[in-house]
Amino acid sequence: MRFNKITGSLVAVAMTLSVFGVAAARTGSVLGAGPISRSLFGATQPPVVQAPREVDLPPEEQLRVAQGYVAHMDQGKEGVRAQLEQARAARDVVKTLCLNDKLNQIDVGLRSAKDRAITLESAVKGKDRDRAKHEFMIMQVLRDRLDQLVKEANQCIGEEAGFIGESQVSFSVDPSIPDNNPAQLGADPDIISDSPVYTTHRM
Repeated sequence: MRFNKITGSLVAVAMTLSVFGVAAARTGSVLGAGPISRSLFGATQPPVVQAPREVDLPPEEQLRVAQGYVAHMDQGKEGVRAQLEQARAARDVVKTLCLNDKLNQIDVGLRSAKDRAITLESAVKGKDRDRAKHEFMIMQVLRDRLDQLVKEANQCIGEEAGFIGESQVSFSVDPSIPDNNPAQLGADPDIISDSPVYTTHRM
């Protein structure tokens, strides 16, 4: 029986992660993302999340912790949204696209987490410990995934990152070139400056 419960939780985790994959795919299709842009946004990288952990907390405590997860994820979302607004104000297209992609995925995960929190609350009220434990484990996975997305958003690179410091122009002169000013050379006596005289002969 215990094996079946753990298996069911793992299946639910896999389904939850597939939601993030669909969100990333939709974002990529909207942006017309090819191999380069998918690499830029990290869509080709598999999500790194921690495995579901066994929970020994009472159901009421699980609900309290899960509600804290939702508040924590809301705070992370607002932080990414603020970065996105700054990138838009700076007209930084590269950073805007990256942050917008991360924010879309965070929105999907946060909505799922809020739905799970409601289900968890219902299970706690109904004294269904197994169901409460299952939902809380899913909440842990969602919290870990959204934390990772926030970290990835903080690493979004803008256009200005391509320029390091101020540009400087330098030049060098070939030492073999004579350092003479033509205006100071004067007249050369060997050079004939008079125009030649032309004569005509009648036949």
